[in-house]
Amino acid sequence: MAPEEVGPLLGVVTPGAYVVTVALAAGLGVVLCLEARRRPGPWRRWAAAGLGLVLFATALSYVLALVVAGTFSAKTDLPLPLCDVAVLVAAAACWWQVPVLVELTYFWGLAGTLQAVVTPDLSAGFPHLVFFQYTIGHLGIVLAALFLVVGMGVRPRRGAAPRVLLITAAYTAAVGLVDGLTGADYMFLRAPPGNWTLLRVLGPWPFYVLSAAGVAVVLVTVLDIPFWRARRLEAGTGGTARHPGAGAARPAA
Repeated sequence: MAPEEVGPLLGVVTPGAYVVTVALAAGLGVVLCLEARRRPGPWRRWAAAGLGLVLFATALSYVLALVVAGTFSAKTDLPLPLCDVAVLVAAAACWWQVPVLVELTYFWGLAGTLQAVVTPDLSAGFPHLVFFQYTIGHLGIVLAALFLVVGMGVRPRRGAAPRVLLITAAYTAAVGLVDGLTGADYMFLRAPPGNWTLLRVLGPWPFYVLSAAGVAVVLVTVLDIPFWRARRLEAGTGGTARHPGAGAARPAA
């Protein structure tokens, strides 16, 4: 996204501010997850709901800023990139803790959005509005994934990894169809991003799309491994990840 889309650039690209923002978010994530495990209670649901509200407001503010500026374009500004959709999914997961939404938030957040945090496609610096939208949106997804799964104990269910991969593949195909019909480049399916990202080392177009799919399979599988043992134990007690059996540990409210 170009900074000019939401008005004059108020600052220059500021890597220092970006690093500080990421560090603060990481610290907040650690504190929230530790406190959620140490002191379970109703406050966790309020904290999750608050995070969901922040994520939704971030997504809404981007579209509103473009509309107000008169620069909104269906070719570049629809919320079709996976991270944009993940913001809305993560917000809904924070509000309702629906298992499939939590699974999508967890795997999309840690397998995809986290890479966008490490290698940001961000041309606007602090204190530009786009800087805040990018950092709050991306870091908020990762924070939601960790807080819901690690802090609140809403673990991905059996079959979550292939389920998320199938949903992701179907969504990518739908976005590819939109790109083909409109000439857009949502999810970088037609051309690589302008800045350096992981896609740059996965080969030229269209091979990096296939390479990215392979990387996604590996990352999602690795992220699912920590839950294998718990699922085996729950299978022996007749429980599920969300509703443990008599012999399994039940997440506190």
